[in-house]
Amino acid sequence: MASYQLKINGEQVFIDNIADDTPLLWVLRDELNLVGTKFGCGGGYCGACTVHVDGKAVRSCLLPVSALTGQSITTIEGLANGDELHPLQQAWIDQDVPQCGYCQAGQIMNAAALLQHNAKPSIEDIESAMAGNLCRCGCYVRIKSAIVSVAAQMAVDIVGIYDPETSLGVKELQS
Repeated sequence: MASYQLKINGEQVFIDNIADDTPLLWVLRDELNLVGTKFGCGGGYCGACTVHVDGKAVRSCLLPVSALTGQSITTIEGLANGDELHPLQQAWIDQDVPQCGYCQAGQIMNAAALLQHNAKPSIEDIESAMAGNLCRCGCYVRIKSAIVSVAAQMAVDIVGIYDPETSLGVKELQS
């Protein structure tokens, strides 16, 4: 058993008496009561446990806590900026994306990592990036729509214009 100091959601956190091979998922849920990250499959196949490590989307069910010293971890609880939701979280609400909601934290975290690294993804980019996140309710069209809307808003915020001829739109979602 060991002790670890981790940076989670911008804060230094000390955990004690943890086995080296304990997955980050169980540290988050059981030790730190950050229960937004879900257990889905335990094998990294479904994406429900997705968090960011140094800005990259990773499966927390596969990551031993011993491998995370010195890295920055962000969970769904840390994605918002105080009371201001992350644009993806707001889009999920505005577009009524989830049905049961179980997989949605992982979906949002994966989408946030995509948009952080590719602010203007194509539909193919979105489908490729999100392929590892499963939704038992089949909300994939609404998930893509929310991502597209945030990417389009980011383009407006960055450039100051929205050109439907060159930006993602609803027509592409229907294909």
